[in-house]
Amino acid sequence: MLSAWIAERGLHCSLNVGMWSAQGKDEAAAWGILVADLIRHVANAIQDQTGISAESTMNQLLHSLRSELDEPTSAVSGGFHPGHS
Repeated sequence: MLSAWIAERGLHCSLNVGMWSAQGKDEAAAWGILVADLIRHVANAIQDQTGISAESTMNQLLHSLRSELDEPTSAVSGGFHPGHS
């Protein structure tokens, strides 16, 4: 669904958009579930590594997510190229 990496001082990602809608599912809702699962995995990993509770980390991640969506720290660049993998 998603591969993401940092290179040359920026985020690079490859997305498989349309896979869920091709299966008759709501694409945006499915991506929301994927992002929620990712946040849980990050929070659990931070808890295992540092002892900071997963709940506290999830709250901080959600606050950061909302802030970044409202006021981005950098512009999004690039584009979507359907059919490329």
